[in-house]
Amino acid sequence: MKSTSRDIRLRNCFAVLRHLIADAPTSRQILARETDLSVATVSNLVTDLIELGVVVEVGREDSGGGRPRALLAPNAGGGVMIGVDVAETYVYLEVYDLTLAVVDRVEERMEPSENAPEQIIGHIASAMDQIRERLGGRAILGLGVSLPGQVDVTWGVSGFAPNWNWHDVPFRKLLADRLQLGVPIYLDNPLKTITVGELWFGEGRGVDRLAVLILGTGVGAGLAFGGQLYRGATNSAGEWGHTTINPAGPQCRCGARGCIEAYIGAPAILWHWGQLDGRANAGSQTEAMAALAAAWDAGEPTAVRTIETVAEYLAAGVANLLNLFNPDLVVLDGWVTSVLGDALIPEFERRLPGHAMEAPLKAVRLKRNGEDRNMVALGAAALALEGHLNRLNTVGSRSRR
Repeated sequence: MKSTSRDIRLRNCFAVLRHLIADAPTSRQILARETDLSVATVSNLVTDLIELGVVVEVGREDSGGGRPRALLAPNAGGGVMIGVDVAETYVYLEVYDLTLAVVDRVEERMEPSENAPEQIIGHIASAMDQIRERLGGRAILGLGVSLPGQVDVTWGVSGFAPNWNWHDVPFRKLLADRLQLGVPIYLDNPLKTITVGELWFGEGRGVDRLAVLILGTGVGAGLAFGGQLYRGATNSAGEWGHTTINPAGPQCRCGARGCIEAYIGAPAILWHWGQLDGRANAGSQTEAMAALAAAWDAGEPTAVRTIETVAEYLAAGVANLLNLFNPDLVVLDGWVTSVLGDALIPEFERRLPGHAMEAPLKAVRLKRNGEDRNMVALGAAALALEGHLNRLNTVGSRSRR
């Protein structure tokens, strides 16, 4: 689809603000150089960002004989965005200022049986009450919420959350009615929010073609091109975990057979280890995965064989993605990557050349997410920031009348 002038303007705005967040304080001239935009374009965008309350001038620098240049920074004292990470056992909220620094955080633990929409919303409301009390009168610019499963971002509906058996839940309306915030609420799933977080603050900043692979209970890929999240026609782009690598393989939770997720999702990894080891995995998935990592570190043969097998399937799946999309950067993320990465990633990297075509393999960089912060919450808050910046078109039009 052809980009409109508004699309181009917003992309340029995002690029300017991302560089400003990373390198503040800085000048219009340096921003123009870093973004490959003209000084005039950057100056217009900065003027609108100042009017929107997102950017402030914080001083002057000597320009070497000419007029001193104004130094710019995000308005750390302005409004805040809130990112919400909703998982099966917790609701976690983080509050960010416009530098994307954390201002406050609250976590509410949940029992796995607490999976009705009103129960989830109750925990979010409880956490929001604590946050609003501590914020005082500071303005909330937007609320971003990450929900598991398939999300209709236009209508704010949880289309399908298989672990909770949710179908077409009007979550945004229910949440707005409960919170009575009077600010925009943005919904998406963890795959998309993590990718947005990588674009704004992580390894994906400034990358043209990005793939973020999430390895967890489920498996997926967040895709971004030209600094923008790619959603596809129905916001279902990135269901890499449900691409088939063996039509005669095991059944996946989506109903198909031989999906990548059926080989490298956490349940599949633990099932394979259990088959080789001959004993049932006790405890939670996270505890069982940590036990597998410890067994691999101790050199136990069944654990080593499990890692080698999973690495082979991961290499085949990633090679398919490289051959199809030819990304500049692939970031491996997700809780399985965190727990099992030291064992799995080196084996995967050794096997990847046996599956991928030479040209896309040479072009790509492979990175493991090294951020300690919650990228789901950060990405959800960044969605709220992007929504706030969508007002730029209105502000810019009004300021030039």
